[in-house]
Amino acid sequence: MQEREPDPLWLAEPAACWTGADAGGGIVISGNRIVELVPAGATARTPGARRESVAGLVLLPGLINCHHHFYQTLTRAFPPAQEKELFEWLQALYPVWAGLDGEAVTVSTTLALCELLLSGCTTAVDHHYLFSARTGDAIDRQVEAAAELGARVVLTRGSMSLGTSRGGLPPDSVVQDEDAIVADCERLLARYHDPADDALCQVALAPCSPFSVSGELMAAVAALAAERGALLHTHLGETEDENAFCLAHYGKRPVDYLEAAGWLRPGTWLAHGIHFSDAEIARLGAARVAVSHCPSSNLFLGSGLCPALDLEAAGCPVGLGVDGSASNDHSNLMEEVRQALLVQRLRYGSAAVGATDALRWATAGGATLLQRPALGRIAAGAVADLALFDPMEDLRFSGAGDLVTALVTSGARRARHVMVDGRWRVRDYTVEGVDLDALRARHAACARRLQAG
Repeated sequence: MQEREPDPLWLAEPAACWTGADAGGGIVISGNRIVELVPAGATARTPGARRESVAGLVLLPGLINCHHHFYQTLTRAFPPAQEKELFEWLQALYPVWAGLDGEAVTVSTTLALCELLLSGCTTAVDHHYLFSARTGDAIDRQVEAAAELGARVVLTRGSMSLGTSRGGLPPDSVVQDEDAIVADCERLLARYHDPADDALCQVALAPCSPFSVSGELMAAVAALAAERGALLHTHLGETEDENAFCLAHYGKRPVDYLEAAGWLRPGTWLAHGIHFSDAEIARLGAARVAVSHCPSSNLFLGSGLCPALDLEAAGCPVGLGVDGSASNDHSNLMEEVRQALLVQRLRYGSAAVGATDALRWATAGGATLLQRPALGRIAAGAVADLALFDPMEDLRFSGAGDLVTALVTSGARRARHVMVDGRWRVRDYTVEGVDLDALRARHAACARRLQAG
């Protein structure tokens, strides 16, 4: 991994700095922390601060991706999975994903993280839930790949235990024994989970969904998470099919199922969160359960529109997720910010949702969801995770009156520079230390093998 810049570093005079009050003159970084906000026209007070001009660039806190499936980059635009809703889409892809091997996990993780870094994302959640004899070390491989890139990750140990023979949706070939799942969760927490506020790697526990795990596993994992101080994650409220499945198999709606398993508590976050009643939203908010809004995936699969403002008003932290590339076909979080703005305006009206709401979900909202207050903001003491965008790189920004708003409404696609933990990971649109052409060729070969079966 690249060494940190010589201390301290003054990023001077950005064209705009979002969330950094009185930082018109830039910010000073020492180690992995922001130590000073410099007012416009002033000089950094920190002794020995080395000045680097970022004039003309827009400075944002690093974006936080709250839900993803890295391995799905290997099945983008897979023909048999097109024009299908969620359950049929999954049934078309489960047999393909069953062919994952260790190389597929490593290369998909590396490519997805590079794609995210280039979009300004500095913290990425991945939800890996497919394990076999060939991918038992999937999370270990992801830890290694993220460390080589210097990316900040929350790797969630997903699981599926309820195959078709027991009434679940996935085929029996991709489910695991529940005792083995819990044992591996314990192993990964002990080996990789770092509870520090600036940790580069944390582990959360993430049974896949009500239609792929048993209620007993949900409860066992919740108990383990409480014991080890880990977060909990699952898919919930994504489709009406899920509601019908829970009623048919458990005699209760998904939120009731969640409560029965001990998940209705702070430290739980849900992917999607679309199909809740008003009373269920109130219960989720009272319990401080968080939601990762995944607008592109929801549109791609026709799942519905997340009630983000209602969830926030009830007390639910809301973040953004790109979701799996197969249900989105890109891993670009900055593009997801614009999508969130448009989707939520469609739901609530243009006067109710602004560009800074969408940026907030992608930064401070994600940090709150992950219980990481040192992330997602530009302030003295915050971790130096930063994304700098160049509004002059594309004709689409010409004539913009407000540069921060323009990044969202005009549609920024890539960051010029990205810093993670005080280290530059992207410089001039290039991921440090990565041959992207070689990575793309390796990834494409892996995708061809997987899709060919």
